[in-house]
This record gives sequence, C-alpha cells and structure tokens, in this order.
Amino acid sequence: AAAPSGPFTLPPLPYAYEALEPFIDARTMEIHHDKHHAAYVANLNKAVADVKIDKTLTLEILMKDLNSLPESHRTAIRNNGGGHYNHSLFWQMMKPSGDGEPSGELAKAIDATFGNFSTFKENFSKAALGQFGSGWAWLVLDAKQLKIVPTANQDTPLSTGQTPLLGLDVWEHAYYLKHQNKRADYIAAWWNVVNWDFVSERYAKI
Repeated sequence: AAAPSGPFTLPPLPYAYEALEPFIDARTMEIHHDKHHAAYVANLNKAVADVKIDKTLTLEILMKDLNSLPESHRTAIRNNGGGHYNHSLFWQMMKPSGDGEPSGELAKAIDATFGNFSTFKENFSKAALGQFGSGWAWLVLDAKQLKIVPTANQDTPLSTGQTPLLGLDVWEHAYYLKHQNKRADYIAAWWNVVNWDFVSERYAKI
C-alpha cells in the first residue's frame, strides 16, 4: 500500500519476502511490511501534515524529542513514528542465513556485560517472551552500557535516551500466521536470521 505524500516513505525490504523461510514465512513478511509498516508511514505523514515542525527533521530526531511536539499530535507521532522507526531497523536486523553469533567489539562487550553470548541470548529471549501484550525486546546502549530492555506497543528506546542495537518485534502480527500463539517458538526461530554484521556496525559507530 502506497503511503500518502509526506516526508516519510516506506523503505523496501532488503530481501525477498520468502528469504527468511523457514524461520519467518513469506506471507507474514509480506503483510508485516506492506500492510502494517506501510500503515505506520501513512499515519505518520497524516500526523505531521498540519503540525508546525521542521519537515526536514529526521525521524530519529523526532523520536528523541517527543516533548517538543504539540501535545495534540504527540501520541499519534509517537505511535506511528515509533512503528516506522522500529520496523525500518527490524528489516535490516535480519538476513537470510543469519550470522549465529556476534563478533568483534560487540561480542567482547556482550561477554563483558552478560558473561557470555549464551547468557545474553537467554536473557534477551526471556525479555521478549515476558513482554505483556504487544511490544519489543531490545539490546540497547545506555550511557555506554549494554542493557536488555522491553518497550510496549511501538515505543522506541530513542525516546528514553537509549540507542537501539538489536530489536525483536513481538506483536502477534509478526508471527501469528506461522506460530499462532507460540511466541517462544517464534523467538527461537528468529535467532537463526539475526544480522549480527548490521548490529555490530551500529555498535561500532557509537
């Protein structure tokens, strides 16, 4: 679905719908990207259309400074802007035949913070599984410290001063066609498509 004209656009998937199978099915990817993400972009453009803000501001800047937005439009921009930002990252955080484990400086930081990758993976999975209702689980950098944090709905860690490195969408639309109510199965499958190269590059740039 084409988003109405505005400053924000729907980025294409960096791979084919079926590229992440058998872990994430093609139909889920198609609906998730073309319908759900597209709707966030369309509604974000509507929300900012009549707001007196600098239309050249990046989405990241808007999400970092929600309190500067008019209260009448803040919730709509928070929800739809967060949905657009989170999903734009999410597609890049995955790839066919994922990397398995991080390497380089990020791997060292994970080991230093969590003890080892296995413990990090277990704690991250618990955060994703334990998120009540719709939301996300994130690995973030907070004041140069790695942390695992959940967010509700489409809230993004940017809005609380944290830098998202890796995120997992646990809204039911992300997995229900294949895994139904078995969120744990979806989480376990997702680890097979994590793009640790992309995550490591984000960490290296901070």
